[in-house]
Amino acid sequence: MADEVEYDKDGHVATLTLNRPDRMNTISGPMLRQLSERLLEADRDRNVRVIILTGRGRAFCAGLDLTDASSGTGIGGGGGGGGFQSLDLRSTPPTVLQSIDTPTICALNGGAAGYGMDIAMLCDMRVAAEGSKLAAAFTKRGIVPESGGTWVLPRLLGWATASELLFTGRTLGAKECLELGLVNKVVSDASLMDEARSLADEIAANAPLAVQASKRMMRMGLDEAFDTHVDRVYLQLMPLFRTKDFQEGMASFLEKRKPSFEGR
Repeated sequence: MADEVEYDKDGHVATLTLNRPDRMNTISGPMLRQLSERLLEADRDRNVRVIILTGRGRAFCAGLDLTDASSGTGIGGGGGGGGFQSLDLRSTPPTVLQSIDTPTICALNGGAAGYGMDIAMLCDMRVAAEGSKLAAAFTKRGIVPESGGTWVLPRLLGWATASELLFTGRTLGAKECLELGLVNKVVSDASLMDEARSLADEIAANAPLAVQASKRMMRMGLDEAFDTHVDRVYLQLMPLFRTKDFQEGMASFLEKRKPSFEGR
């Protein structure tokens, strides 16, 4: 049986691919577990500096598998597939995405709805194919964004715009997403993975410990007062001054050459 989340590593970039194309990559119990496991595996690998998350086929992720849930066998069902009561929310993909220090890029290859939209939004960056879309259809299904949407969307969009999107359950095309700032760029469907990889390589060329520390400080700064955050950043800066990468960064600047960072 094929993995429902494929893992591929090329250089300093790990690519995770949701692999249920016949079901529009809807989330099953095995996929939920595998995605968390693969994200944590990539984050622990010191050679991985960027993670790309994408989907196989015409959809990125159409949300939870409602077919399985309605039959009582999937997530949210009452049968052997494992209902919400059996989930450890500390180890689900949205929580993992928010907690890991390795930068994440969502290569949005098609529709992302419900849970799939939340996963896309909790990646650090999003490169969207022209044919992609985001569907905040929670209220149309009688639920709330159960996987981080009510936390991340007001921070990305502001209260009023997030309210309009969530309360109406509206679907947005790629260009609308770009206008609102939900995606970093929109590219042709054919060039999506090349564009995502180009961005990943640009990030991976920088000092990985500094990139990871920058992400960690941004995350912590969301809930801190300015003075507290400045103190924390200063404490983070001290160990970076002692790294080989800091020495390499300074030397390459003075010698007018490209740096070669080792993550040490």
